[in-house]
Amino acid sequence: MSRTIEAIKHHMGPTTPTPSVSSDKRPAIESGTFAIGGDLPVHRLGYGAMQLTGPGVWGEPADRGQAIAVLRRAVELGINLIDTADSYGPHVSEELIREALHPYPKGLVIATKAGLTRPGPGRWVPLGRPEYLRQECEMSLRRLGIECIDLFQLHRIDPKVPADDQVRALRDLQKEGKIRYVGLSEVNVAEIEAARRIVPIATVQNQYNLAYRDSEDVLDYCTHEKIGFIPWFPLATGDLAKPHGALAKIAKELGATPSQVALAWLLKKSPVMLPIPGTSKLKHLEENTAAALLNLDDSIMEELANT
Repeated sequence: MSRTIEAIKHHMGPTTPTPSVSSDKRPAIESGTFAIGGDLPVHRLGYGAMQLTGPGVWGEPADRGQAIAVLRRAVELGINLIDTADSYGPHVSEELIREALHPYPKGLVIATKAGLTRPGPGRWVPLGRPEYLRQECEMSLRRLGIECIDLFQLHRIDPKVPADDQVRALRDLQKEGKIRYVGLSEVNVAEIEAARRIVPIATVQNQYNLAYRDSEDVLDYCTHEKIGFIPWFPLATGDLAKPHGALAKIAKELGATPSQVALAWLLKKSPVMLPIPGTSKLKHLEENTAAALLNLDDSIMEELANT
């Protein structure tokens, strides 16, 4: 335990900034800390870089300058976990991250993924052949301008390729020092356990939000095993956010937005939860990050859980 604490201190510097600095200038710090793999600490509220690309997660953004500004502002707000993928654009998101932030500030963790190909806008096709995963890892290293990817995630398990072969490919890349930690995406508990027999799994990224909780068992497993859980599409709220819905009512009582309450709910739900809300707008980025300042009491958590 002491070694983990020392690793956090070395990686992130002081962990108890003054309230004015943490709350007013860098609100993401208030989301708490989780150590990916036990020794790679991040503030739990991160940023997802998918929406920085063009329509259908395809091509260049309409305003490249604004995309760069959003990435830089995210770091200013205390966010030090940025999630991307080779398929966002494709390649565009990773290229934007390098342009905006390289050389990367100390403590910034960039998580990327491979395993989905892009035939066109809005289209995603799994491809998990080991040689392809290796190729995409090498290309991500080059695009991001780094020698080792902090967190490399299998974007989907390709049903046409043995799952063990796909996981072994990531294990081999880890052994070669090209990736630090391995993550999975859209998996069930049995698939996580099978993968863990081959390589340690540091994170799982499944769809999860107030309106969609089908991965509750996966979240429980990750919480018990201290595996980071990255909920994608964290701001989907469905009917809950409608004017007379429970979420809208609670948000009004707290003087917050429904999105902020939805993120605060995720953060309190589990200590391994790592929400990565994405946006291409500075205003929305700042609003989302301010969710880390909300502290929902048990009665609110129960009310939202029962909606």
